[in-house]
Amino acid sequence: MVVKLAKTAGFCMGVKRAVDIVLDRARSREVETIYTYGPLIHNPQTIQILKKRGIVPVDAVDDIAGGVIIIRAHGISPDEREKIKSKGVRIIDATCPKVAHVQSIIKKHSSLGYTIVIVGDRTHPEVVGLLGYSSGRGLVVGSVDEVGEIPCDGPVCVVAQTTQNSETFAAIAARISERFPGAVIVNTVCDSTERRQSEVRALAGEMDAIIIVGGKNSANTKQLASIARSRGAPTFHIETVEELAHINLDAYGKIGVSAGASTPNWITDSVIDYLTHCHEKKGPRNLRDFYRLWIFLIQTDIYSALGAGCLAVASMFLQRMEVQPLSVLIACFYVYAVHTINRLRERNFGRIQGSFREELYVKRRQLFYGIAFACLVVAAALSWMAGPAPFALLMLLAVLGVLYNITIFPAGWRLRRLSDIPGSKSVSIALAWATITALLPQAGVSSSLTPATAVAFLFVWVLVFVKSTLDDMVDIQSDRLVGEETIPVLIGEGNTRRLLEGVSMAMGLILVCSSFAGFTPGTSAAFVLCVIYVWICFMLYDRKARFSSVVLEGLLGINYLLAGIISAVLPAVG
Repeated sequence: MVVKLAKTAGFCMGVKRAVDIVLDRARSREVETIYTYGPLIHNPQTIQILKKRGIVPVDAVDDIAGGVIIIRAHGISPDEREKIKSKGVRIIDATCPKVAHVQSIIKKHSSLGYTIVIVGDRTHPEVVGLLGYSSGRGLVVGSVDEVGEIPCDGPVCVVAQTTQNSETFAAIAARISERFPGAVIVNTVCDSTERRQSEVRALAGEMDAIIIVGGKNSANTKQLASIARSRGAPTFHIETVEELAHINLDAYGKIGVSAGASTPNWITDSVIDYLTHCHEKKGPRNLRDFYRLWIFLIQTDIYSALGAGCLAVASMFLQRMEVQPLSVLIACFYVYAVHTINRLRERNFGRIQGSFREELYVKRRQLFYGIAFACLVVAAALSWMAGPAPFALLMLLAVLGVLYNITIFPAGWRLRRLSDIPGSKSVSIALAWATITALLPQAGVSSSLTPATAVAFLFVWVLVFVKSTLDDMVDIQSDRLVGEETIPVLIGEGNTRRLLEGVSMAMGLILVCSSFAGFTPGTSAAFVLCVIYVWICFMLYDRKARFSSVVLEGLLGINYLLAGIISAVLPAVG
């Protein structure tokens, strides 16, 4: 099955801006409850997540007890705004700038005596708000047939609901121009909406079926489904991936996917994952089996454990050590155990897990807990065999790893878990991996730290930090929703990208310099290939819409395996 995702699927600028404003206010913790005037966005799943963070939608001003209210992207009328102010409630305006532009057009032309014609859905909150700026001179037209109802008593100004079907607006505007030759017509359909609709039209023409993801109460999402159906494509409008289980998609070889402007990317990603991995492409059986095995390893974190083992081998090579099988196994078992335990613990705190992993972990929760703790015990036993220093180091890492997502501080404290420390996730994961793969093997043979140990430690830290932070960049939207303060959430995607580029270039320079200085083997400069792959990872991130989340995670993790392969090849050729 071929699955193609529309480029503009998901949050539009206005919705993203409104969500960011609300989440920034929630992070400030100035008030316990934040009200939104109506649902912030038309997506029930997101609204439920926001409610858990004290962000509550209200339908009437009288429902507000005081505090702060957010005006959502749809905007409101001047009368509603004044009513809110009279209640003494603080207003934070998250009206979409493009909606605000339409409001200004209406306000200007109504003051000049124009009849304001709004092409849209008269019950939609945006249209209700826009009418409030017309000084009683506005009316709503939803079809060409309704143009005849426009009164002929003065100049006419025509605008559109920003999420209106662009073809419908063009047809209505043309008819109005015929009836009112001097009419002022302003196409205020959002350019994001137009691109989204154009992409769906194109997909409907080239794909066998179309899936539109988003709230059933979302006007722009329903528009997308309507456009796809009007092109004759079998179309399925769903809110969540679970609905796909009741749809027979076997007859369709090519499926196009788009999502409404209020649909968060984690819901769309889950749909792509389902389509990609429940209906795999045909091909040679051995390749399909290998692909399924690869996906299984990623889903269960065995892939991460193997990556840790490869990095342990690379660290030993950089330190001119013989490969220590015990240390490699310790790294594998420890990483698997701690990653699995923390993923299971994260569900208790409302974190949004990748769909490719969540279903498996939920169904086999107790089994995975048992395997994870058994692996931790095995890692401890192996470290005991390696010596007192490795055992002590392993115990310290195990305690910190298990405690990371466990509440250890009193209620009322802002930071109740180690995971609550802003930006700690990628840093702590990288420190744990670098310690278990670089320091622990060295601790088994000597208590002294060498320049080679420092290089090995930094090498692993950079690779893991970059991969973990790129994962966070992919998940930035869901992390912001649940309040997880990762590095991309704290400093933004652009600054995060520059940070990762800086640390990777610095690591490349360190590898070359340490090789020439004799701190590490002369052939260790070959590990610059891993730094080059980091930049390939940046390109993969830029094209993330082309991959399902499980495939993207697997591709990002290849760097760990590459380090192990380089370690195995270099002695043979050098």
